Amino acid sequence: MDIVSALRTFQRVAETGSFSAAAHDLDVTQPAVSRQVASLESHFNTRLLHRTTSGLSLTAEGERMLPMALRILEAVEELGDAAGSNGATASGKVRLSVPAPLGLYLSERLGDLLAVHPKLSVELIFREQSSDMIEERLDLEVRLGSVADSSLVCRRIGWTTAFLVASPAYLARKAAPRAPKDIRDHECLCYDRAGDTCTWSFSNGSEDISVRITPRLTACNAIAIHRAALAGAGLAVLSHIIAVPDIAAGRLIPVMEDFQPSRLPITVVYPSRRNMPLRVKTVLDFLTDVIGQDLSMCVSGADRQRNG
Repeated sequence: MDIVSALRTFQRVAETGSFSAAAHDLDVTQPAVSRQVASLESHFNTRLLHRTTSGLSLTAEGERMLPMALRILEAVEELGDAAGSNGATASGKVRLSVPAPLGLYLSERLGDLLAVHPKLSVELIFREQSSDMIEERLDLEVRLGSVADSSLVCRRIGWTTAFLVASPAYLARKAAPRAPKDIRDHECLCYDRAGDTCTWSFSNGSEDISVRITPRLTACNAIAIHRAALAGAGLAVLSHIIAVPDIAAGRLIPVMEDFQPSRLPITVVYPSRRNMPLRVKTVLDFLTDVIGQDLSMCVSGADRQRNG
């Protein structure tokens, strides 16, 4: 029996409360999970789990063993780091929740990561609102704006950059706003990410200005607002991830450029920094690199196109 593998399996079963959920997370079969736990129980000659028709729960012995198992697994990870991770391979599935625009952006780049780590797989879950990470068995989640849940570990990996844009067809009908107060006279298309669809915030570098608006179209998905803006339905505040290609091609035009939409922190959250599996750390490092480098180059490209 591989004791480390068995302990890791026991950990996932204890955290998810299900053999099938643990098998899904570890990308193995349910019988394989059952055999690992049974081997661990046989090795220590004690029952670790109560198995009933309603589910699984830890026995008193299992409750005592779980913290020790976590310490052992953490020590194994630290040994791998100390040895330079020679021979270590990221394997298994990582469940990653992201807003739809960022998920589409990442999907074009994840192939490079997966090519380097052939035993790694990533499940992208498109989610505009925050999730219950434990209940939904998420490994990582990217959130925009402040993070209120103090129980989660947070890593700031960048800042959003957005544009106030409209299509040429819309601007042929209505003059572009020059200042935030002018927005009240326009058709507004709102991405309802944070629950406040009536306020847009801008900054001119010296002051922040909030504008109360009456949206003509509201959607909880930024892609829908993007398409409506391309169709000439009105003004929209769009992430550079979505807007930059259309700005470069002339399909969307940035307006009111002296007042940029306020920037929001981009944060990756996860349940615990203790005993982070190599598969999760690998994806976390990938997110940090991609958002820190590729997105900044994307914005610079838009600036060159716009100013050229």
